[in-house]
This record gives sequence, structure tokens and C-alpha cells, in this order.
Amino acid sequence: MLIALHKPMNVLCQFTDRSTPPRATLADFALPKNVYAAGRLDFDSEGLLLLTDDGGLVAAISSPKFDWPKTYLVQVEGVPDALALQRLREGVVLNDGPTRPAEVECIDPPEGLAPRDPPVRVRLSVPDAWLRLTIREGRNRQVRRMTAAVGLPTLRLIREAIGPYRLDGLTAGQWRELPMPELPTRPRRSGAPMVPTASKAARSPSAGAGLIRPWKRDGR
Repeated sequence: MLIALHKPMNVLCQFTDRSTPPRATLADFALPKNVYAAGRLDFDSEGLLLLTDDGGLVAAISSPKFDWPKTYLVQVEGVPDALALQRLREGVVLNDGPTRPAEVECIDPPEGLAPRDPPVRVRLSVPDAWLRLTIREGRNRQVRRMTAAVGLPTLRLIREAIGPYRLDGLTAGQWRELPMPELPTRPRRSGAPMVPTASKAARSPSAGAGLIRPWKRDGR
């Protein structure tokens, strides 16, 4: 089983929390039993999180060896210039070493994007802009550190895609089942594992893929 969840902001990528008071967790979304997050998404970030009950798939999605690209919509403080974009494309030096080159472009504010809760704190005297940025690494808070390194602090961060999988209309807190990928025995140079065709997906146990589940705070 493979699940796509649109994780809201301020939700932990785990099912329990011992903090006082406890923070929101994945247990708040009525997910199927025995699924676990394949990879991470920061507490203060939003967007696509994949979950599965397949341990091998968790390892593949989380491993840099399979080269899964991850694409983010990034609201930044300031206006990106050509030099800042070029630095991101070439890779920037962080305190834990240089990053791999990123794909980045300036975009218009995404249409239909729901306001964040809590709202983004913007300074009226400083313009902001949106980027679409794709990386093939998974360091701690990497996108935020990369934009800060080129003078563009991140205000809002939304992951819209992991490999071949996208949010595709999921709103915050919603989830749906996805077709399982066919994992190769070795990493493919092209990146993400193969995804079954529609006919294969129809024959698989996940033939009900596409069903969108609403966000329910009634546990798993």
C-alpha cells in the first residue's frame, strides 16, 4: 500500500508525540493501520508526504541511491536575481558541505493555494516571490538553508512532488491511495523507480487509488 498525504503545517511526521502539550501527528488523519512515513517533511513545512506499509519501499524512497527528485513551491522574502538563481542551479555551500545542483525557476503565485494556518508573516516593506525548486537530496531543512544562503529567506515551503507522485488537488489533511511502483533491483540512472501503467494499477490491490480521504481528527 502507498498513500499520498497532504501534510499541513505544524504536524509531526510520526504517529505519537510525548510533548506537553502534545503536537499534531499523523494519527490525526484516519490513515490505514501499519503505514509509516517514507521520508520526512519538516514540522513547519507543508505538502506531499508518502506513507507505506512496505519496508523495502520506505528504504527506497528514503535512500539517496534511488535519486528521487523532490519538488517544492517556495515563497521567499526578496526578489531573486539571476545570480541567486544561478548559485542554486550550481549548488551552494552549506555548513555540512556543498549541495548538489538544483533545478529552480521563478513562478507566479500558485493559483488556488489555500492561505496558510497560521498565516505567513510578511513585511510590507519587503517584496516576496515564489520559486519552484527541485533537489535530489534530503538534508535537514535543506531548501530553507539553500535559499537563505543566497539571501532569500523562506517564508512558506510546500512539497508538491516526490519522484512521479504529485499532490494533484489534495488539500491540507486529505490523503489518497496510489499505485505501487515497481522497484528495480538496482538504482536506475533516470532516478525514481518505475510506476505501473494504468492497466497494472487496475489489477493491483490498490485499484481503488484516487479515493480522497478528508482530514478527520479521530485517530487512525
